[in-house]
Amino acid sequence: MKKLLMSAAVSTALMLPCAHAVEVKPAAAALSQASHRVDVLADAYYDAAARFEPLNATENGDSRFDDQLGMAIDPARRARQYALYKGFVKRLRAIDRASLPEKAQINYDILDYELTTELRFEQFPTHLLPITQMDSMPVTLANYANGQSAQPLTTVKQYKAYLNRLDQLPAWIDQAIANMREGVKRGVTEPKAAMVSAVPQFKKLVAATPEQSIFYTPVSNFPTGFSAADKKGLTAAYRATIAGKLNPALARLAAYLENDYVPAARTSTGWAALPQGAEWYRARVASQTTTTLTPEQIHAIGLQEVARIQGEFAIVGPQMGYTGPAGGLPNWVAAQDKFRPFSTDQQVIDVYRKLDAQLRVKLPTMFTLMPKAPLDLRLEPELSRETASDHYSAPAADGSRPGVFWSVVNDPKQYGSTGMVTLFLHEGQPGHHFHIALLQELGLPNYRKFGGNNAFTEGWALYAETLGKEMGLFDKPEDYFGHLNDEMLRAARLVVDTGMHSKLWSREQAIAYMRDTLGYSEADAKNQVERYMVWPGQALGYKIGSLKIVELRQRAQAALGAKFSLPKFHEIVLKDGTMPLSLLEAKVDRWIAQQSR
Repeated sequence: MKKLLMSAAVSTALMLPCAHAVEVKPAAAALSQASHRVDVLADAYYDAAARFEPLNATENGDSRFDDQLGMAIDPARRARQYALYKGFVKRLRAIDRASLPEKAQINYDILDYELTTELRFEQFPTHLLPITQMDSMPVTLANYANGQSAQPLTTVKQYKAYLNRLDQLPAWIDQAIANMREGVKRGVTEPKAAMVSAVPQFKKLVAATPEQSIFYTPVSNFPTGFSAADKKGLTAAYRATIAGKLNPALARLAAYLENDYVPAARTSTGWAALPQGAEWYRARVASQTTTTLTPEQIHAIGLQEVARIQGEFAIVGPQMGYTGPAGGLPNWVAAQDKFRPFSTDQQVIDVYRKLDAQLRVKLPTMFTLMPKAPLDLRLEPELSRETASDHYSAPAADGSRPGVFWSVVNDPKQYGSTGMVTLFLHEGQPGHHFHIALLQELGLPNYRKFGGNNAFTEGWALYAETLGKEMGLFDKPEDYFGHLNDEMLRAARLVVDTGMHSKLWSREQAIAYMRDTLGYSEADAKNQVERYMVWPGQALGYKIGSLKIVELRQRAQAALGAKFSLPKFHEIVLKDGTMPLSLLEAKVDRWIAQQSR
């Protein structure tokens, strides 16, 4: 009805004299001005956030801040940032949302959600936990040193930008040590078990000479086009920074972690042991799932999903030659040498490249909206292999770097083959690549192009795994088991994460659950559990987001019947970029209503 009224208004306006036509201009101008105010505010918010944490911008393909490190962990800087965000909220709420067109309303709603979420964390001392075994500034910069990761190193300007970050790293390290000392005093530390795993990383970063430092790698890999003068100047500058500033700072950090922090770190497992820990965890759960689900509700969903998937194990197990109870299938598969067929790293990456070629043929039948940016496949650098998992990195916004699927192979003889198909669907295409690369091609404001939330991002990637069945990629029972086992991981995460941080599970209890449910080795279960210990809530968005997208697809299929188009559904989900799940649901419902007319 509203659409018909708008059409009639337009027709009438066309028949009116010029004087009357002019009368509609102020309203249109006001509408345009309101949308412009949202856009200006959104750009200011994004730039402020990018300057606050420039490595996030680099990771998301925005190279404008590649020479900056940021000091988000400095208490004074942090306070100024929150004051800035409060000002943005005040300016946003002064705009009449109802007067905005639909696209601008989406921008408004997402900006409002992001700012509200950011401000919810002001009361919690996140800055007192600057380093984990999963995430830290020194290790991230070390991973950038080969120029194959998020920060490219192909021009003199890029070499200088990276060097500028190295120059700033000692000050960051000293602030991190000061913060951790304060955290020890206030009872806000990382768990001891996880930090024991972190110490070797930082000891490896300390080099006997500048030339042996991983941060000297750019000098060892000069592009052939660099002039002799540039090489000489950069070599001297890198050597001076590493020897005079960086290496001593790294040595201070490694010594502090090993000798002071680890002995003083808490022996508890979950965040419930921290001051305001329960409330802090609930805030994490809300931000990571973009829902109002409680930890207790999520725990129950996890248990339900584990039971459902074990029912599928009972079907696929006999097809693989397994005759035991369904719950024992992962352990049985883990013990079979035939599912570890590799002897070299190259053999692993070759399987992924073959799969990538298959998908390039199959995906056009399911998608009409696909990214233009290419996807490359590479092996993870050696430094971060021990604690990294196979992952995706975004293409550069300027097209200078493709999206990359990184395969992490510590020991090819232990690399299991059953999960490779579903892993690539998630981390490669149509998972992260179709979503994250598209973000840079949709003409979105920067805060949406380079930002996002975990529930949509990881939820989409997990949903993308389920498409393997429709494409015939799980016809081999071992590949379908791999898909189920990865689903089981995401379901078990719901149980373990909420178990540790809300239900007071111990680390050992969580490791035992992961081993029993997933058939993991002690080492693999330990690595997973310690990840959830230091990234509370991060693993929840995967399954919660995926379940919502599956629910929305089923709703659309039931409502539209023969009118339902899978490529169009995927376009609707992806075409406006990342958004909270509540906004995604409202958008899909509008589409269903439009198609039902």
